[in-house]
Parts: sequence; structure tokens; C-alpha cells
Amino acid sequence: MSNYYLDFEKPIKALDDQIISLSSLTDPSKNDLQSLTNLKEERAALIQNIYSGLTRWQRIQLARHPDRPYSLDYINYFSNNFIELHGDRHYMDDHAVVAGIGHMDEYKIAWIGQQKGRNTKENLFRNFGMMRPEGYRKAMRIMKLAEKFRLPVITFMDTIGAYPGIGAEERGQGEAIARNLMEMSSLKVPIISVVIGEGASGGALGIGVCDKMLMMENTWYSVISPEGCASILFRDAKRAEDAAEALKPIPTDLEEMGICERIIEEPNGGAHRDFESSADLLKKALIEEVELLSKIKPEKFLDNRIKKYDALGYFKEV
Repeated sequence: MSNYYLDFEKPIKALDDQIISLSSLTDPSKNDLQSLTNLKEERAALIQNIYSGLTRWQRIQLARHPDRPYSLDYINYFSNNFIELHGDRHYMDDHAVVAGIGHMDEYKIAWIGQQKGRNTKENLFRNFGMMRPEGYRKAMRIMKLAEKFRLPVITFMDTIGAYPGIGAEERGQGEAIARNLMEMSSLKVPIISVVIGEGASGGALGIGVCDKMLMMENTWYSVISPEGCASILFRDAKRAEDAAEALKPIPTDLEEMGICERIIEEPNGGAHRDFESSADLLKKALIEEVELLSKIKPEKFLDNRIKKYDALGYFKEV
């Protein structure tokens, strides 16, 4: 159970407190056990009721939930022999992105994921998941290594954007992202990208050019955050909820536009409430996609990606 509750999750907290209280009894009676069963059934029904009618803004809040699984949680769950590789061989190691090699069942995978922190100390170390130029260059170094050894690449996107600091700009933030877009488009191995939390702007896109785009159910992916959009369009960041409706950034919206190709269900109230079930569903989808993409000839990936990105989006004549 999560220890943190969003405003619309508060009704669940009251039931969780009762369930914890009854579960902690050392010698529960039959009535206690029956009450516990009833409470769990009531909780499951309440969660189903709450999460079946979420607004776009509520899904964005879930994507930011502090107990939500991060890249390393998924990588370590999928790959018990993961070896992290560090540094961009130019400047430094960017801790906002983790990258390395490890198995997922019988498949050898190059893993790349944006990583946030669980507390203030970790967030300062991880730079709140905001990659610097050296992070994008490290990611590309691992992708080129994957290409050399014919390994599929799986990237996890979870960032509020690329780091906007002066130092990052001085070291070529825009160039680093642009080069990744160019190099990833012609990489001769499968690339699968998964939005596991927030996918904001070029910060996410810098590791997001792919053959298959997957999104966890309670995530978002957009050119700008709702707060940033509201500040620009409405001159008021407090209208983020209105901006979220206009941006249409959640998986079902992006599936309709042809950007997201597969939505991964988050059972039992979201990935932060049932990590293992959500991770198992994601792993099943990843293995299926790796199996399909591995059959494509290396020289075909560029043409396939051109067709994929040419077909994105839609327009309306008035």
C-alpha cells in the first residue's frame, strides 16, 4: 500500500487504515477476519470506481506520484544481472539517466532510463530526472554499443524536461538532443520506448525515437507540461487543469493520434499500489515487441521509422 494519497485517493486511505489495523492483530477473531475480507472487497470496488473515471489532470498527478516506480525499479525487476555503464567519455557521468546491459529472460537488452529520486538527497543526486548534455551522449554511447553487438534497446522516459541550466546550454544541450534524434532514427537495432511517468518536451524525446512507443496507463507525454502551457497561453499556471484538457497528453489521446502504439494496464489502483502486477504486464508486452522487432532486417529500420513518423498526427480542414 502507498503511504501517500492524492486528493482524489483520500477515500481509499480510510479503508487502508482499517485494513492495516485489522491485519496487525495477533489473534484475530472470526468476526475480525470477516471484517477484513469485507474491507478488502470494499477497497477493491472503491479503487475500481475512482480509477475508472479519472480526468486528464488526475492521470498527470498519478504520473507524478512519489511512490510511483522509476526506471531502476523496472530494470532491476526485469534484469537480475544488469550492469550499469557510466560516463559519456567527454565530460562526466549524468546521474539523471541510468544505462547499461542486462538480460530480460533469454534476451540481452541495452537498458536506458531517466531516473528521479525518492527524497531530496536522491533528487539532488539525480537532478530530478532532468538530463544534461552528457546524459544524452551517454545514452547514445550505449545505443551505439547495442548496435555493435545487435542488442535491442529499451528506453524508459520519466522526466519533466531536459535540464535548462546555463552550464547545460554551454555544453550543447540542444545539439546533444538533436544528435540523438538523428542517430536513433538510423540505428540498426530495435528501439522500444516506454513512458513510465512523465514524458515532457525534448527532454523525453532525446531518448524517445523508436520503433514502438508504449505508455503505462497513468502517464503523460507532451511538448510541454500543463503548468508551462497554462503560463504561456493563459498567463496563469494555476489553470494547468484546463491546459491538460487542451494538450490531450494521456495515453488514450496519444493512441488516437497514432503516437502511442500500446497502453500497458496498471491494475489495482495504479503502478504505485501494485508494482509487481504492473511490471509483469509491462514485461510481457516488452518481450512480445522484442520478438516481433527482432525479425526485422537491420537495413529496414530507417525506412520503417520514416514511415512511422511521417504518418503521425492529423489535421482538420475548416
